[in-house]
Amino acid sequence: MTNPVFVLDAVRTPIGRYAGGLADVRPDDLAAHVVGELVHRNPGLDPTRVDDVVFGAANGAGEDNRNVARMAVLLAGLPSSVPGVTVNRLCGSGMEAVMAASRTIATGEASLCVAGGVESMSRAPWVMPKPERGFPRESQTLHSTTLGWRMVNPAMPPEWTVSLGEATEALAGEYGISRAAQDAFAVGSHRRAAAAWAAGEFAEEVVAVPGCDLDRDESVRPDTSVEALAALRPAFRPDGSVTAGNSSPLNDGAAALLLGDRDAARSIGVEPLAQVVSRGVAAVEPQLFGIGPVRAAEQALARAGLGWADLDVVELNEAFAAQVLACLAHWPDLDPEIVNPRGGAVALGHPLGASGARIVASLAWQLRRRGGGRGLAALCIGVGQGLAVVLEA
Repeated sequence: MTNPVFVLDAVRTPIGRYAGGLADVRPDDLAAHVVGELVHRNPGLDPTRVDDVVFGAANGAGEDNRNVARMAVLLAGLPSSVPGVTVNRLCGSGMEAVMAASRTIATGEASLCVAGGVESMSRAPWVMPKPERGFPRESQTLHSTTLGWRMVNPAMPPEWTVSLGEATEALAGEYGISRAAQDAFAVGSHRRAAAAWAAGEFAEEVVAVPGCDLDRDESVRPDTSVEALAALRPAFRPDGSVTAGNSSPLNDGAAALLLGDRDAARSIGVEPLAQVVSRGVAAVEPQLFGIGPVRAAEQALARAGLGWADLDVVELNEAFAAQVLACLAHWPDLDPEIVNPRGGAVALGHPLGASGARIVASLAWQLRRRGGGRGLAALCIGVGQGLAVVLEA
């Protein structure tokens, strides 16, 4: 018998564009901000009762080094007795943090945890391997850590190490997903995101970052159109269909959730947003990363005893429009109208380590606004993995 695990609160920063509104903020400060906000807005929360802080980060090569979860605890002013651990499942890292913390509570090893994720793609550093011998005469190569493969192990088969964009082009071809379908999906994501912002639907969860003139997600383009996107050049193949307009952008941001058992909820004096019902994790061939969520979502639903028709909301991270459409092709019983009703990462942005936590937080708040229901959050992960979480309110 496991303990029920509840989402007690959830916050995120606005998502900044690459070199945009959050580019001057260190990732450890972004993480500290959302952790601190959870404490600040829950006056019944005694910070000394937090059993652990689990944070996801996909990079870890720059200012998010040395265990950014622990840095967030200290920078947020929590007691030094509160521990912190950082996990890395690439762009699933934030959801991995939520899953790991929820399992700890479910087993009774913890009562109250903070889980989240952070990424500053703007501030991701260049790195250079150490030379194999002293005083090399040859030029040395700097590698960008912003996104994708670097310093690839030569034992890896070349088909596994193609870029995410090239892999998505292959996926679009395999599933017969046209450029027009991708562009139409992207426009829909921007319009839903803009409408949600206009309706005030992000008011409870988005917390501005001090010193930054950014009060909403910076990548949303409410005035975009199919015609405008059709004019963009393919980004990965000269004759391809994947463009900057139907892909998620590079972004900065952080998200955090307060997770607890019934005793924690009572002690803080809050009504939970939702309950964590089940989790799923799966893997596929690395170049098929885009359909990684398919089996993970099906696992989570089976463990919850649910089918697609039982869900009210689905948050499926939009790494690429083609990737989402490929997943939906596997789920004919899922009503596409309930997928990302407030827009997705194509519009809102995809700060890698934060996105998994962001979509779980979004799902919890949507269930609260609906007055209850069931939902699933899922995302694909580079190098061929997928994660999913089912919530109920």
